[in-house]
Amino acid sequence: MKNFKTTILLFMGLLLSYSCEDYLDIAPEAELDITDVFATFQSSQGFVEEMYNLVVEYGTSGHSFQDYIFGDDTFRSAQFSEAVDRGQLNNWVSQKYAYLGKDTHVGQDGNTSDDEARKRPRIWRGSMIGIRKANLVIANEDLMKGLTQDEKNVILGQAYFFRAFFHNEIMKFWGRFPHIKEVYDGAITTPRPETYKEVALSINEDYKKAIELLPVNWDYESYGQRTLGNNAGRVTKGAAYAFQGKNLLFAASPLMHFNNQAGINTYTYDTELAAMAADAFAEVLKLEQAGEYSLAKNMEDYKKVLWETPANTWPGLVPEAHELIFAGSGGSHIGSTIAFMANGIPRSIGQSSSGNDSATHNFIYNNFGMANGLSIEDDLKTASPLYNPNRPFDNRDPRFYAWVFADRDVISNRGGVPAANKTAQLYDDGQGNTGSHRGANNVSRTGYMYKKFYPEIDGQYHVQSGNNIIRRFTGMRIHMRLTDVYLMYAEALHVAKGATAGSSSFALTAEQAINILRDRAGVPHVNANIVADNNKFLDELRRERAVELSYEGHRWMDIRRWGVAHEDKYRLKTGLYFDKDWTFFNEFLLVERVCEYPKHYWLPFEANQTQFYEGFPQNPGW
Repeated sequence: MKNFKTTILLFMGLLLSYSCEDYLDIAPEAELDITDVFATFQSSQGFVEEMYNLVVEYGTSGHSFQDYIFGDDTFRSAQFSEAVDRGQLNNWVSQKYAYLGKDTHVGQDGNTSDDEARKRPRIWRGSMIGIRKANLVIANEDLMKGLTQDEKNVILGQAYFFRAFFHNEIMKFWGRFPHIKEVYDGAITTPRPETYKEVALSINEDYKKAIELLPVNWDYESYGQRTLGNNAGRVTKGAAYAFQGKNLLFAASPLMHFNNQAGINTYTYDTELAAMAADAFAEVLKLEQAGEYSLAKNMEDYKKVLWETPANTWPGLVPEAHELIFAGSGGSHIGSTIAFMANGIPRSIGQSSSGNDSATHNFIYNNFGMANGLSIEDDLKTASPLYNPNRPFDNRDPRFYAWVFADRDVISNRGGVPAANKTAQLYDDGQGNTGSHRGANNVSRTGYMYKKFYPEIDGQYHVQSGNNIIRRFTGMRIHMRLTDVYLMYAEALHVAKGATAGSSSFALTAEQAINILRDRAGVPHVNANIVADNNKFLDELRRERAVELSYEGHRWMDIRRWGVAHEDKYRLKTGLYFDKDWTFFNEFLLVERVCEYPKHYWLPFEANQTQFYEGFPQNPGW
């Protein structure tokens, strides 16, 4: 135990869906000697609680409008989204309107107790604070003399989890980063590791410790009885397994495997790390079999997982399914939540403070396939293709209709709803003849709207005038949900062992895992010819991931770790021109993204971060 003689300032306020006062009966911003902090379980857990609020909830951490989707899936002609398209990744330092920013939108470091996620610390600062707090807990284990062994275990388990998690948050955006395992009280001298794999394996040890120490479910434990019914957001053994797998899969992925070197091949993974990742994900699926988690059984139930959660409660927890594994604490600020839920919807329909990320045609065309289970590309190779370029919205994957508005789709039939908003009017012939939901300002730029988190009751969607239902629900991007585990398990297992082999401890194959998700959506199983071709099956796994996790903020990380972000398919963002009568449909270019490998695959570190000491080089190209 390192003897820290300084006092610790505790900032308490909003934490999860309960108050930290349940654990720490002291006034906010009270100074405690470190011996007092770890003297009891209540005070120890009170110190740990702040780490939950340091988890950045991407979807609600922007300004009053949202800016959190930086892949090829949406288009926004402003904020950090535009900077990414222009290749200006160094813009993150001064960016105030997205979760990737040094300061908050009002130019502050951020207050972890604020009920608005956008006013709390962003990724870099929040993760660095979280790592230090976790290390303080671990370094002072010997002071926890007033705790039972179970209480001590869960305190340390959370600390090990968060130390690993916050490192991973930095690594997703900036790449290899030192595994900081001490509380620095002087100069930082830990060198930057040579490879991503090196630090990922070190972080894996933290996840292993967290798995050993954390409970399966807090409600089952005596210390969890104090907050019984409000433990959904707490870190568990399942969360540690899931993020352990994600850490290993990311490390196994082509970008990390090639370590910024030339000759990157998108089909080449580190198979040893991938196999380890599959085994970690398998443990989560075993917990599903034991009843801890569950998938929705059909699309109607699935939509409820994404948004039909009563306001101010956790997403992903409905009677029809338990998909939640781990999420940021979000916050109780209703305006931010509404803005997130209405993000893909024009302001004329949604509400005045929502932003508008336009769903791109390139992403929808390349990923949302046909009702026969094939991609459009593969469908067009069949003798009787379902895709008709003159009727591009017909015969599509059911998830297209569940999560995307296309022209002429019914929004509402309710009385009081303006006629202009009853049906989606998304046509634009390129000559200035446009529908009311299409154009340059706060409407769709592409001919599509995405509605994945947008409330719907009996086919009636929220409309500002006439159907104001959005305040009743909480739609939130979830950091980790069960669907993501299935998708990552399938990817890791396939690249390690192939499409039809189980992991070392679980019989489910990659092919079967994907088909379980397709069964829920009412989509035919993966075609046998695709399963038989390793590269084509990996392409299909990635397409399935793109659809299932569409608009949830994963896409930019995925196309970078796969080493494909610089290819034309992912650089060229497009929209669709068509007239009111659907006599033609023409794709047009919105923006040609600036993306070079490896320069635009990692954010550059702020210049002063690379000048503290030798051994911390800048990312390539910056």
